[in-house]
Amino acid sequence: MLSAFLYNFATMEHLRTTFPLAILAGICISIGCVVNLRVGGVAGAVLFAFGLTTVVYYGLKLYTGTAGFIRRHGDWGMLAWVLAGNIVGCWLFALLIGYAQPDCIAPASAILDGRISKGPLACFLLAIGCGFIMTTAVEFARKGKMLPLLLGVPVFILCGFAHSIADAFYFLVSPTSQLLQPMVLAIYVSEVLGNFVGCNLYRWVAPQQD
Repeated sequence: MLSAFLYNFATMEHLRTTFPLAILAGICISIGCVVNLRVGGVAGAVLFAFGLTTVVYYGLKLYTGTAGFIRRHGDWGMLAWVLAGNIVGCWLFALLIGYAQPDCIAPASAILDGRISKGPLACFLLAIGCGFIMTTAVEFARKGKMLPLLLGVPVFILCGFAHSIADAFYFLVSPTSQLLQPMVLAIYVSEVLGNFVGCNLYRWVAPQQD
């Protein structure tokens, strides 16, 4: 399995095809993050859905929209490229927003503070809920039913669940001194893992549907 992962990650095909789509997906999610930071509340959570609907419409590669559909065909390296591309997209947009709209830095920093205060375990558990919602919403969208997609995003935000790609943007737009705290990496890894668990929860509980 490890050799398959390394081969799949190293192939240039994913660098040429998957990685650019993942970068764009990270940018789309970042746009949703910006409107959520600037508007906040229920309205901000609802408007955030624009990011995910754009990802689905254009067929972009998002970690939480991909992790729940990984089969046993050596796709693990591809998922790693998706995550890396999403983070790069968030980083690029964070650079832009940090310069052009610095008023977003303070609310993003508050989100990061909240994650730090909770710690890795709580963030892992909160990320499971988000992953479950996201895979459910994308499953409906693949069948042409967009309402669960539009509802799923505000639901996970208002529940306080952790989305690893949205948090990549929030963390990266926060002050560097805050971002470089050792705890932040542990929290982010816990969110990535929690999202993966949530994205695959239904498949593991009802394996006959896999």
